[in-house]
Amino acid sequence: AFIQTFGQMSEILFMLLLPLFLRRFGIKWIMLGGMLAWALRYFAFGHYERAILGLVPGGMWLVYVGIVLHGVCYDFFFVSGQIYTDEKAGPRVRAAAQGFLNLVTNGLGYLIGAVVVAGRVVDAYTLPGGGHDWFHIWHIAGYIALAIFVLFAVLFRPRTAAPPTADAMRAVA
Repeated sequence: AFIQTFGQMSEILFMLLLPLFLRRFGIKWIMLGGMLAWALRYFAFGHYERAILGLVPGGMWLVYVGIVLHGVCYDFFFVSGQIYTDEKAGPRVRAAAQGFLNLVTNGLGYLIGAVVVAGRVVDAYTLPGGGHDWFHIWHIAGYIALAIFVLFAVLFRPRTAAPPTADAMRAVA
C-alpha cells in the first residue's frame, strides 16, 4: 500500500507542474505526453512480470516507474483534457461538455476497455495451468495506448486563440 502512494504523490507533483508545462508546450503536447506515459506504464508492468519469473534480473524498479507514471498519465491526459474542454466549451455549455467528456472517458471508455477489450485479451492469454501471461497482456495494452497516441497526434488539431482585438482590450481596461 505504501508503494502505491507514490502514484498519488506523483499526481500532486504533476498537478502543480501542469500549468507551467501547458504554457511551455501547449495542450496537444501535454496530452500526447500523458498518452505516451500510459504506454510506458503498461510496458513497465509487463516487464516486471518477467522479472518476477526470473527472466529479467531485478525488476522492482519497473513497478516504481509504473506507479510514478500515474501522475503524468492522469494529470497530462485527463486533467488537461478537462481544462481544454472548459476553455473551448464556453459558459453556456461548459457543464454539459464536462459531463459528456466524463461520460466518454470515465464511463464508456472504461466500460469498453474493461468489458470488450481487456476481457478478451486476458482470456486470449490464459495459460493451460490456469494462470495468465501478464507480459503479453500488459504489452497489448501498451500497443493499444501507442496506437491511440499516434491517432491523437495525427487527428487532434487544437485551434489557438486569436489575439485579442483592440476593442476587446479596451473593454477589459
